[in-house]
Amino acid sequence: MDLFTDELRRQPFGMYEQMRMHCPVLRVPPPFDAWLIFDYEGVKRALTEPDLFSNAVPAPANWFIFSDPPRHTKLRALISRAFTPRVIANLEHRIRSLSRQLLDPLLERGEMDLAREYAVPLPMKVIAMMIGIPDEDWARFRAWSDSILKLSYARSGGPEAKSALPEFLAVTGEMSTYLAQMITQRRAEPKDDLLTRLIEAEVDGERLSHEEILGFFQLLVVGGQETTANLINNAILCFLENPAELARLRARPELLPSAIEEVLRYRSPLQWLMRTPTRDVELHGQVIPARKLVLLMIGSANHDAKLFAVPERFDITRDPNPHLAFGYGIHFCLGAALSRMEARIALTDLLSGLGKLGLASSEPWEPRKALHVHGPTRLPIHFETRKRDTSVLV
Repeated sequence: MDLFTDELRRQPFGMYEQMRMHCPVLRVPPPFDAWLIFDYEGVKRALTEPDLFSNAVPAPANWFIFSDPPRHTKLRALISRAFTPRVIANLEHRIRSLSRQLLDPLLERGEMDLAREYAVPLPMKVIAMMIGIPDEDWARFRAWSDSILKLSYARSGGPEAKSALPEFLAVTGEMSTYLAQMITQRRAEPKDDLLTRLIEAEVDGERLSHEEILGFFQLLVVGGQETTANLINNAILCFLENPAELARLRARPELLPSAIEEVLRYRSPLQWLMRTPTRDVELHGQVIPARKLVLLMIGSANHDAKLFAVPERFDITRDPNPHLAFGYGIHFCLGAALSRMEARIALTDLLSGLGKLGLASSEPWEPRKALHVHGPTRLPIHFETRKRDTSVLV
């Protein structure tokens, strides 16, 4: 079984159900060569036992998320200072402005490619703004993101695998040179941006090295926008597939935060996380050998009927909703609050400005160019334009 075909990546939930019922732990042979955990209990156990399930995986060594305590603890403490509630709250007005700048010209047309013209550019521009990247460098910023995303193909064995690593290494060199120039500028003239905060942040007398800042820079370029872009796209997909829930939300806009949580559960933007057991682990009658790559299938865990009543129903009032879309434990996503805020702003603007919605193409949507994420590369939609009133999503 090829678990990473476009068809399965568009609609993996039936396969997930079969795996949870019959094979909740599965070994995928080379070239991918990994063990997959599909059930909620198993995935959450791995997320809450970092001593047993290490984050030191085959990935860039300077990306702090792929490290364990105490190094992870130190780096997270430094970086978290750039994601305080106050910092995020202060971004809201600027994000609203960016959203309107992108969306207003599109509303007059009656159709758009939601992914390419709005859902991808919005969070990417937010992250570029946070870092302090000038507008004229945005195209380069986007090209870096596309190249880094392809790194997930490195183990696939297909043609993408041969080019993924060389392309990533070339982009890393380019980003390192660019970042060195920016750091020199910020040290000479500090600004109110994320890069300046990372340069100045200090814990126990230690500051981030160039390589550590570069690693976080790369994480932001991809993680800072990819999850949010897919959250926005997947929300519209969910509403198109479930028009009764869209009508419910339009009638009761106060349900938007709950609706966002259900999108995160139902079509999780990130479908799996990587871990490496520090010793042999027995799970569901299978023994996962030490130091083997393990994929925690959070997209499957979020559909586990043991935790979620009627998991295949998209229900914007679902409560409780203990999904794992942003991870769990010491590696819980630092950008979760920012992603939720961006989605709230984006969906408010979209649903207040767009009337009747529909897909503008009968072709199945093409998945994003990264095996671990879930969402469309393009999403052509047509709509009736409405005079925007954000107090009612009608």
